[in-house]
Amino acid sequence: MTQTMIAVIGGSGIYDIDGLEEARWQAVDTPWGAPSDEILTGLLDGVRLAFLPRHGRGHVHSPTTVPYRANIDALKRIGATDVVSVSACGSFREEMAPGDFVAVDQFIDRTFAREKSFFGTGCVAHVSVAHPTCPRLSASCVAAARAAGITIHEGGTYLAMEGPQFSTLAESRMYREQWGADVIGMTNMPEAKLAREAELCYASIAMVTDYDSWHPEHGEVDVNEIIRTLMGNAEKGREMVRGLPALLGSERAPCPHGCDRALDYAILTAPEARDQALVARLDAVAGRVLSNA
Repeated sequence: MTQTMIAVIGGSGIYDIDGLEEARWQAVDTPWGAPSDEILTGLLDGVRLAFLPRHGRGHVHSPTTVPYRANIDALKRIGATDVVSVSACGSFREEMAPGDFVAVDQFIDRTFAREKSFFGTGCVAHVSVAHPTCPRLSASCVAAARAAGITIHEGGTYLAMEGPQFSTLAESRMYREQWGADVIGMTNMPEAKLAREAELCYASIAMVTDYDSWHPEHGEVDVNEIIRTLMGNAEKGREMVRGLPALLGSERAPCPHGCDRALDYAILTAPEARDQALVARLDAVAGRVLSNA
């Protein structure tokens, strides 16, 4: 058994978490640079919790410039076991209405200007992301949301676009009608892939703010409407988080889906051929397997 630490990555509109005991903001250094901001840590109903604003307080990072590797490394470095991503999204489905939440279970990655792996030349690894979110953690988020009276859809495909502009009408129609995506956002990739490389359980809760640009009755994305919906969603997101400690507990067994063992057979580079400088940078992310090599 290990001690649970729930890590919440807050997206647009969520820049802090209230109600923490022993709360403090702390700077964390990583070999991948500085994370988006300091990390707020404390206790929520007796369970350790860490909160990291994805865009930084004051929303200083665009989706492309978010330091995804530093964020995931920093959370793993301070002891996070379960990462809950909370982010704004557009909806391609009538029934996934603004104000609803979606527990994402699949992704289509259309980003192209971001570093997507901790590994590379000198230490090559391939992890499986066939099922990129943790079913156990996602189910806990769904249960916490429903207990808080939030409308949440269980399962959905998230189209991750580069941004920062919103979709054209043609793109919106293609993603919805031909590709079968359910929601669209700019930040869950490569975050989910990096969490898997770091052997962290990861759940993605997408908060619907708009219908992108496909909906004939809603027209193009209106930033003012998005902001109004964001404010309501932000409090709902905090309510969901407040319900997680009771569901996850202060101690956790190994992940039944193997998220915490994702690197068992992933590293292909022979020990004698590994770049020791890169190996040193991987101390928090992959220390469990590299230290035994």
